[in-house]
Amino acid sequence: MPVQLLEPALLAELQAQAASNPRGRQHHNLHAMDEPCHRLLVALSRDTYIAPHAHFSASKAETLLALRGRVGLTLWSADGQVRQRVLLSPEGTLGVDVPPKQFHSLIALDAQCLIFECKAGPYVPLAEHEFAHWAPREGEAGVAGFLAAERAAFAEVLDA
Repeated sequence: MPVQLLEPALLAELQAQAASNPRGRQHHNLHAMDEPCHRLLVALSRDTYIAPHAHFSASKAETLLALRGRVGLTLWSADGQVRQRVLLSPEGTLGVDVPPKQFHSLIALDAQCLIFECKAGPYVPLAEHEFAHWAPREGEAGVAGFLAAERAAFAEVLDA
């Protein structure tokens, strides 16, 4: 693969695509799908919903870095109890390394957010048991309420 430049035009294009994407986010792979290390940029719009999930494969630790905007990361126990809320931003806690089997979710707290994600390949869609049974899945009833509750919880974190 050629060297890829991460320039403002690419970031602006990703943000525009995320804003027009029905899922409210847009990925840009920096890797070929058969590479053992997957690296990608993910633009998040404020309305995106990333359902709480965990990667159960021992090789699927996930590193997340905030490049633009404020992103809330919630770490959950397997039964849905909040373990920790972390505010990720370029001006504060820049990133986190999430170990395998740790349930987590992200929420965009600003209109435009951009993260860098890195984890082991190859890409394997999440299995049913890797989604939290206590949270709505993307597109299900309850997503708006879940997002509202997370926003309220992070408002407390931002005020602290």
